[in-house]
Amino acid sequence: EVNDPVAIGQMALIYEQQGDRNVACEYRRKAAELGNIGAHYELAGMYRLGHGVEVNKKKEVHHLEEAAIGGQPVARHRLGNHEYEHGRFGRAAKHYIIAAKLGFD
Repeated sequence: EVNDPVAIGQMALIYEQQGDRNVACEYRRKAAELGNIGAHYELAGMYRLGHGVEVNKKKEVHHLEEAAIGGQPVARHRLGNHEYEHGRFGRAAKHYIIAAKLGFD
C-alpha cells in the first residue's frame, strides 16, 4: 500500500543491507514522517554516527525524542544519557525511570 510506514521502513532496511545508506536514510525519513517510531530511532542513530547523513546532534535528539514519545525504551534511555552529559541530572533521572518502566534493563 502507498504510504505504508512499515513497508517504507522495511525498504530502508533493504537498502541499508545493500550498503546504500543514503537511500536508506530517505526511506527512513519518509517512514518517520508517516509515524514509524522505529524509523525515528534509526534516524537518530544515523545522525549520531553520520551514516548516510552529516553528523547532527540536534537532529539526533529530535528523532530520539520522537521515538521516546512513541514508547521506544532505548531512545528514552539515550535521552537520559544526553541530559546527563549536559548536567541536567533531574531530567536524566526522569528519562531513566520512564525507560525502566518501558522495559529497558
